[in-house]
Amino acid sequence: MALPVTIYKATIQLSDLDRGIYETLQATAARHPSETEERLVGRLLAYALLYEEGLVFTKGISEGDEPDLWSKAPDDRIRSWIEVGLPDPERLLKARRHADQVALVAFGAKLPGWERQHLDKLINSSNITVIILEQEFINQLVSRLKRAVTWSITITEGNLYLQDGNETLETTPKRYAQG
Repeated sequence: MALPVTIYKATIQLSDLDRGIYETLQATAARHPSETEERLVGRLLAYALLYEEGLVFTKGISEGDEPDLWSKAPDDRIRSWIEVGLPDPERLLKARRHADQVALVAFGAKLPGWERQHLDKLINSSNITVIILEQEFINQLVSRLKRAVTWSITITEGNLYLQDGNETLETTPKRYAQG
C-alpha cells in the first residue's frame, strides 16, 4: 500500500518592503512521502521570497518535468520556474530556455560542496537567480513545523524576519542574480 501525502495549510502574512509586496498568502502544500520536512519548509519559504501573482505549487517531487513552483502567463508560457534544494545545475540551465525567469532557493547539508562546484556556472547565466538560505534557519523551522503553518514574514534591506508564534527568527539570504 502506498503511503499517503501529508497536507499542510499555510497562512503567510508577507511584508516584503524590498519589493513593495504586502499580501496574506494562503497555500495548501502536499508533502509526498519521499519528501523531507526540510524540503517542504524550503518550498514554503520560496513561495514567500519569490511571491508574485499567479505563483503556485506544482506536483513537484512526484512530477520530474515540473519545478517546485511556477507561474504561467495566460498563453501558458512559463514566467517563473522555481526550484528548491540542491538540484542538478543542468536542470536549471535547461529550464532557463523555457521560462522568462528561473530561481533556485538553495539549502541543505551538502550546500558548501554544491556551491563550490556549481554556483559560478549558474550565477553567470542570464535569467537565473540563486538564493542561499542558512541551514540552521531551515532546521529551526523544521523543528517547529506543524500541519497548520502560520508565519509572518518581513523582508527588509535583504534581511528576512519570520515570526512563528511568539518567536521571531532572522536570517539574511544570499542572493545572486545577473544584472
